[in-house]
Amino acid sequence: MKIIKVAEPAIEAARLRKETAMSESVFTDAMAIMKGVAEQGDSAVLDYTVKFDGVRPDSLLVNRHEIKQAYNQVTKEQVNAVRLMKERLAKSELAVLKRLKGISVTFDGVKIDRMIMPVASIGCYVPGGKARYPSTVVMCAVPAKVAGVKRVVLISPPRKDGTIDPLTLVAADICGVDEFYKAGGVQGIAALAYGTHLIKPVSKIVGPGNMFIAAAKLIASGSVSTDMVAGPTELLIYADATADPRLVATDLISQAEHGTDTVCGLVTASEKLASQVLAQTPAIAEKVSRSDIVKSSLKEKGFVAVCKNESSCIEFVNEFAPEHLQIMCKNADAVARKIDSAGLVLVGQYAPSSASDYSLGSNHVLPTLGFGKSRGSLSVLDFLKLVNKVKVTKAGLGKVKASVKEIASAEGLLNHYEAVRARINEG
Repeated sequence: MKIIKVAEPAIEAARLRKETAMSESVFTDAMAIMKGVAEQGDSAVLDYTVKFDGVRPDSLLVNRHEIKQAYNQVTKEQVNAVRLMKERLAKSELAVLKRLKGISVTFDGVKIDRMIMPVASIGCYVPGGKARYPSTVVMCAVPAKVAGVKRVVLISPPRKDGTIDPLTLVAADICGVDEFYKAGGVQGIAALAYGTHLIKPVSKIVGPGNMFIAAAKLIASGSVSTDMVAGPTELLIYADATADPRLVATDLISQAEHGTDTVCGLVTASEKLASQVLAQTPAIAEKVSRSDIVKSSLKEKGFVAVCKNESSCIEFVNEFAPEHLQIMCKNADAVARKIDSAGLVLVGQYAPSSASDYSLGSNHVLPTLGFGKSRGSLSVLDFLKLVNKVKVTKAGLGKVKASVKEIASAEGLLNHYEAVRARINEG
């Protein structure tokens, strides 16, 4: 991990953020794959699956027999853990949904019904590769089902034997997923966006992934709605001299194991804590599982930023806008109130980001690459839309006639006014 002496917090955070930006080559490569699927459909999806995942599945569609068999390959304890995760997240999302009500307003002969309606269909991307993510199934599918989405589709890259991880399939079944396809990577996103003979297009695409998935979703957004840029994992920890350096080091390692492109950093005003964390992290990383990934991630993307005081640390955090922010300091609640740019804020030593990834009841699909400045986690709100239904009386239309005429004339769109005038019988 590199150490950074921070003189200008906003400038240094912005510089680090530029290092995480999506490269032009990633975008160009993703564009070529998306075009191939748009033109050739299922055959292109299969060809790219062979190229990138090293296998050609017998069928892209997961059938009921495969899901039934998956239950025989997982433990009762794993199933119970998935059910608990689903239950806690559903409770959290239902609490939001219950606060949302359609609103009707009437004035001057105009009635506007503002209706809250679910999106018709959604596609969820569940990463695969070197790890399995049944938790992501829960995080994407549960809010959608709570919202009332009728068609929930999952895609995920197949394993080398052409199958999907059994616990991921079990999680999909528990969460009521309607369709599951063995299609990962950019080609999977393209299939959801444009549709193929087998995979019907969806109304919205959600879910996390690597930088190629983030690029594919950006490209797809020209044809279909997407949730956010949810690329490689990010963790920023703000800690002061009272924090336990071993816990800080362990938490950094817990997120670094996601992959070599994970960004993990400590922000502190305590040089002593910075030194302790830097001293302890390598020794801990040497003994953990996925050690090679952890060490590579921390070497390439890890950092410790030492600022002059607490306010400088907060300024750094808000400019960097991390996916996950852990606050481990004496006055954690007070510091948390000053944070306005983070995907998820975890307060105190008993709220590690690793727990939030699974069973705390919060959602782990979060904005990365600085998009924490403008949005938070995936939620039931991502699967709802506010639709206005407007009804107007003749008298009500007459009350806005003059206003419509003035604005239509100013904008040079005179036929807008004519459509109003024709209805109130004026010559």
